[in-house]
Amino acid sequence: MRKFLVILDDSRECLNAMRFAAMRASSTGGGVIIMSIIPPEEFQHWIGVGDVMRAEARERIEAHFEVFAKWMRDKQNIAPELVIREGEGVSQILTQVREDADIGVLVLGAAADGGPGPLVQALMRESGSLPIPITIVPGEMSKDRLESIT
Repeated sequence: MRKFLVILDDSRECLNAMRFAAMRASSTGGGVIIMSIIPPEEFQHWIGVGDVMRAEARERIEAHFEVFAKWMRDKQNIAPELVIREGEGVSQILTQVREDADIGVLVLGAAADGGPGPLVQALMRESGSLPIPITIVPGEMSKDRLESIT
């Protein structure tokens, strides 16, 4: 089964990327992997404090994931998978794509103001070496327009 990999972060454009991935997966019989990356700089503290911060970050990610997962299950009949990785964003995404042969498309949300966003820019530099295509979803695209193109 082809899976759509979408990145869960705190950006506004993440919402449209989630919607697009779920709707495309639903209409094509695919699946969705929601990936969140915990940057290493969040844990540059004493070991005990770093462990507590790591656990709190995972709890926040899991709670955020559940909101999207419930919508995907209820509205799109998709049961997404959650992957949490720690490290630098682009390298973790590239590693996930290379490790999971079922991933067929990477879905990213582009910011409407101030450029597409640092993650999109960084991954575009790597796009020539990726084994899959990247779909970039405009952050300001309406829900109706998303539905019409998926």
